[in-house]
Amino acid sequence: MKSKGVVFVQQLATMDEVKLFEASPDLNFLYVLTTGCGVCHALLPQIEEVFAEYPNIQTRQVNAADISELAGHLSIFTAPVLILFSDGKEILREARFVHIDEFDQKIAKIYKGFYS
Repeated sequence: MKSKGVVFVQQLATMDEVKLFEASPDLNFLYVLTTGCGVCHALLPQIEEVFAEYPNIQTRQVNAADISELAGHLSIFTAPVLILFSDGKEILREARFVHIDEFDQKIAKIYKGFYS
């Protein structure tokens, strides 16, 4: 049975914070949303539940509307965008309509390879 999930409490507010977060050598997950995005807000609880199973992955969220240069920096054309980074490299990206079971399987495979 899945746990209740984690809450993406920490929100990145500046481009410097985003760059620092993505450059970390650990696995880091960034949830990019926009103000008024219904899909973003509906998907977030499901994503939080997925990441409750992977305690070593740091999670953050960022509102693309708050950081004008974010879209260009991360090549974001829609929302939500889910990006897994390690050491400044993008390992996984999903956008807009995400199949949770498939996403969870991809994260599990990466997590096992990274932390085994």
